Amino acid sequence: MTMPHPAPDIVDDAVAGASDRASRYRWLICGLLFAATAINYVDRQMIGVLKPVLQAELGWRESDYANIVFWFQCAYALGFLAMGRFMDRVGARIGYAAAFTFWTLAHAAHGLVSGIAQFIAVRFALGIGEAGNFPAGLKVVAEWFPQKERALAIGLFNAGANVGAIATPLIVPAITIAYGWRAAFIVTGLVSLIWVAAWLLLYRRPEDHARVSPGELAYIRSDPVRASAPIPWSRLFTIRQTWAYALPKFCIDPIWWMFLFWLPDFLGKRYGLDLKSFGPPLVVIYLMSDAGSVLGGWASSRLIARGWSVNAARKATLLACALAVLPVVTVQSIDNLWAAVLLIGLATAGHQAFSANILTLPSDLFPRAAIGSVVGIGGTAGAIGGMLIAQFVGYVLDMTGSYALIFAVAGSAYLVALALLHIISPRLLPTGELAS
Repeated sequence: MTMPHPAPDIVDDAVAGASDRASRYRWLICGLLFAATAINYVDRQMIGVLKPVLQAELGWRESDYANIVFWFQCAYALGFLAMGRFMDRVGARIGYAAAFTFWTLAHAAHGLVSGIAQFIAVRFALGIGEAGNFPAGLKVVAEWFPQKERALAIGLFNAGANVGAIATPLIVPAITIAYGWRAAFIVTGLVSLIWVAAWLLLYRRPEDHARVSPGELAYIRSDPVRASAPIPWSRLFTIRQTWAYALPKFCIDPIWWMFLFWLPDFLGKRYGLDLKSFGPPLVVIYLMSDAGSVLGGWASSRLIARGWSVNAARKATLLACALAVLPVVTVQSIDNLWAAVLLIGLATAGHQAFSANILTLPSDLFPRAAIGSVVGIGGTAGAIGGMLIAQFVGYVLDMTGSYALIFAVAGSAYLVALALLHIISPRLLPTGELAS
């Protein structure tokens, strides 16, 4: 899978120092995160792309499919709590490799099962493993990037989600038509294990890496060090900043899951597309998402570089993203396929830009030693929202056959998430700066 080229620094080279120009290894690390996230999303989205085939061959009802998605989300919720703590304890190098290997084997196992209960079992295992991706990735970004670059780095690696979503409808139908859906799961799973070898070969902490120059290391560590005593895991639930991250995740993550697992179905039912024809619309939608992810991370990073406070830069960008999503509430009534595709693409771009900024909050607000745990708590909140949206979508489709109410919820969720963030943390103060 192609990794992104190293991104230019958003600050003047003089800040980083002359020696930094010869050492930008942090962007190769960002490329590894990008690749892992792309693979992660191929693995999770495949069931959505193959839904019509699986329903026809295995006789699934809408509620059966919703239950399979529900149990994936349940495992993802449980896995996030465990994986966040696991990454903080064992470190990103070993933790990421272990999680990646586990979810890849679970993904390949989809090609060996048939019944609903068996699919639930392998999806549950997949959810446990895939929950390690973002706790590990965000911990790596906090270790390898100064605050002024984190939103951009997160936007770049989070763009892997869209690349995975683009690759899936291009690769999977071809394998399925030629060799069957079972081969599609097995082949994509085994090939992606190459990433584990690359990760173990290339990744170390910045302080331990021979490829990192003293100038680059000084730049990475250029943020003021916040004195902070270790925060017990149980105490994180009593800190406002935890909920400033978790509640917006509860609001927005389910919308992304809805797009990921039901968008092929929507395009099929509303516009008559099938396994051979919904690839181009999905590619356009997720290319727009990719642009949104990078642009959203760049925008707040640029505002911070221009002297805006972290609070103002993050929230101004989040507001623009939320407004970009809002028009999707009308998409069910649009008869033209490509007009609907552009509207959905704008919404998914807004989501990814919004998400790139929300994902910076743990590193903005917490010491490095707690980031994995906080990301885990937020991921669990988002996955619980995903469990609810799975049942909601299945119920609405069984009862009405229409996506109108579903898109109404999707369009409004981001404004609600931003309002909750601002109410809980009006100034985005780090934990060490709490006023009593």
